[in-house]
Amino acid sequence: MKTIFKHIKGDRTIWAIVAMLAILSFMPVYSASTNLVYVVGNGSTTGHLIKHVALLIMGFVILYGVHKIPYRYFSGGSVLMLPIVILLLIFTIAQGNTIGGANASRWIRIPFVGVGFQTSTLAGLVLLVYVARYLAKNKEKQIVFKESVIQLWLPVGLVLILILPANFSTTAILFFMIILLTFIGGYPIKYIANVVGIGIVALGLFILVAKAFPDLMPNRIHTWEKRISGFLSGESEENYQVEKAKIAIATGGVTGKGPGKSVQKNFLPQSSSDFIYAIIVEEYGLVGAVFVLFIYFLLLFRIVISARKATTIFATLLTIGVGLPIVFQAMINMAVAVNLFPVTGQTLPLISSGGTSIWMTCFALGMILSVSASKNETEESILDDNPLDILHETI
Repeated sequence: MKTIFKHIKGDRTIWAIVAMLAILSFMPVYSASTNLVYVVGNGSTTGHLIKHVALLIMGFVILYGVHKIPYRYFSGGSVLMLPIVILLLIFTIAQGNTIGGANASRWIRIPFVGVGFQTSTLAGLVLLVYVARYLAKNKEKQIVFKESVIQLWLPVGLVLILILPANFSTTAILFFMIILLTFIGGYPIKYIANVVGIGIVALGLFILVAKAFPDLMPNRIHTWEKRISGFLSGESEENYQVEKAKIAIATGGVTGKGPGKSVQKNFLPQSSSDFIYAIIVEEYGLVGAVFVLFIYFLLLFRIVISARKATTIFATLLTIGVGLPIVFQAMINMAVAVNLFPVTGQTLPLISSGGTSIWMTCFALGMILSVSASKNETEESILDDNPLDILHETI
């Protein structure tokens, strides 16, 4: 055991939380996958569990590898990665995948692995690190809005525009997180107000263009409208899922029906991903629901502690920028399950099945652990890093 602990650095509580969430996910994923097996006719429950465990193992490999990288590399690395993720997003959209007649160009298939990769998740992570880098570099400078538009908001806007057509919820969450990060990072509030206004206008123009030229994004705006109006009126296909989730939660009681004894998993189409929290509540009751909620709040607490202990501004902003979205996504997933939010398609981090979500969550947590493991970095050693020097050192 001592040998294992010798190789892992950083906040041990975060390590324990990640391990606990991974272990907690086994039974719900195994139980909920019966929907995929007996309703959809896809594979076996054991097969889905093995796949989930394999994805988690790969996630832990990513977590371990990333936490060993000095976090200063992430600063220049974000500059190198930004054009790459933009190209990946363009490639993803160009594939033009559709689900049920609606544009859903979110995934690319990883060759030889057979796993779908959601490029917007990687793009969001890179973008948040890039924003943290910009804010740290300009912390002591007088920010000129026109200059920041080119250096900061142009890359942000380009990435968000490329994500928006296929994934409104991810775009909205990412935009909110960037605004929050810029506020924490000391970006002038009057400029933030300008950006929010421009963002609202841009979204309005996007919707008008999409309605005027529906062939560009088949049925996508209609899907958004249907989800929002269905949430408000209680009548839509998505509300079928929400109603089944509410039944699952209502019948769970205090202690639940027991592991594997969920009934609603047979009727919930996304029971192992988007609505897995409802299955957890049905099988483990209020006790299970509160425990999962507590774990995410504990993770939030440790993220804040790591940010406060960080020795540089960039480390603080990096920790907040990549850490808060994990907890925020978890809250949204649980809010959808209990019908507080419209259906968004956001998974429950480290518990829901799905490779991209697990891997990018582990990557983000690896960066936080890298920060918490570092003691001697200075602002100059990080922000003066030339991205090309980092590429040279890596090679």
